Amino acid sequence: MFLSAMRGREMLYPDITPFDEGLLDVGDGQRIFWMQSGNPAGMPVLVLHGGPGSGSSAGTRRYFDPQHYRIIQFDQRGCGNSLPHASEPGIDLSDNTTWHSVADIEQLRLLLGIDRWIVFGNSWGCTLALVYAETHPDRVLSLLLVGITMTRQSEIDWLYRGLGSFFPEQWTRFRASAAAEDRGGDLVGAYYRLLSNPEPAIHVKAARDWHEWEAASILVDPRATLSARWSDPRYLTARARIITHYFHHLAWLEENQILRGLHRLSGIPCTLIQGRLDLEAPIVTAWEFSQAWPDANLIVIPNAAHSPALSEMAASIVGAADALRTLGPQ
Repeated sequence: MFLSAMRGREMLYPDITPFDEGLLDVGDGQRIFWMQSGNPAGMPVLVLHGGPGSGSSAGTRRYFDPQHYRIIQFDQRGCGNSLPHASEPGIDLSDNTTWHSVADIEQLRLLLGIDRWIVFGNSWGCTLALVYAETHPDRVLSLLLVGITMTRQSEIDWLYRGLGSFFPEQWTRFRASAAAEDRGGDLVGAYYRLLSNPEPAIHVKAARDWHEWEAASILVDPRATLSARWSDPRYLTARARIITHYFHHLAWLEENQILRGLHRLSGIPCTLIQGRLDLEAPIVTAWEFSQAWPDANLIVIPNAAHSPALSEMAASIVGAADALRTLGPQ
């Protein structure tokens, strides 16, 4: 199949419509939305979205050859088309954790009758992919990770403290939106409380302010654009609530838990794709990962930032996904 050319050197497979979808009851009053695209008899690849709380996107499946791959996506708890939606007032997030997501992935695998699959993750999706793989290594054929994160305290501190020196104007506005007593301390916790407020005037404003700060580092790349979903208050509220919930609880992981568990992935091929100019997920995390797991293949894209959808990053992802076709059918 020929690839369709996009911006610059970006090369993606054509957009496709899912051939199957549904809602899976995973317990706790939660139903996760899933969909399958590509070749029903092809090699299964699980696509884990970022955020957390961003939900799946049609563009992500365009990295994978639809003639070869059975592309599986799902919206993690509380976001996208999964129910209940975290934007709804009074929704309890206590049953929405990293470990619930790991269990949900296994339920989805069993529902779809898959023995082993390739696992793809971008940004937060990297963390979830690694935790899942370390928990169920016998179910993972290969890992393909982009914009490497492990959701450690040090990484969260960078996003909501250290990064402020690069964007002083936006950082000042971000801090000013928190209560005066919180501005010099834990801004994640401050926004977590604001977003839990039942008053729409408070939690919708907090969601917009949270995303305005995140946009600063996204738009540092002049080629980048914000998703159209960022104009939807419901999307912003759910995403910000889920992100702050996860980051406030450090994703229910110990600081270097993923690095300590890498021995469980012995024999599983892993490709890491990292933009050198990535401010949201600085390259040091990918480098530390590659040092702890020398068998992983680290690909550094010199002029790329965090977005996987632009130019060389997209081409590198497609190339890595194409290379995994040699694993053969499962």
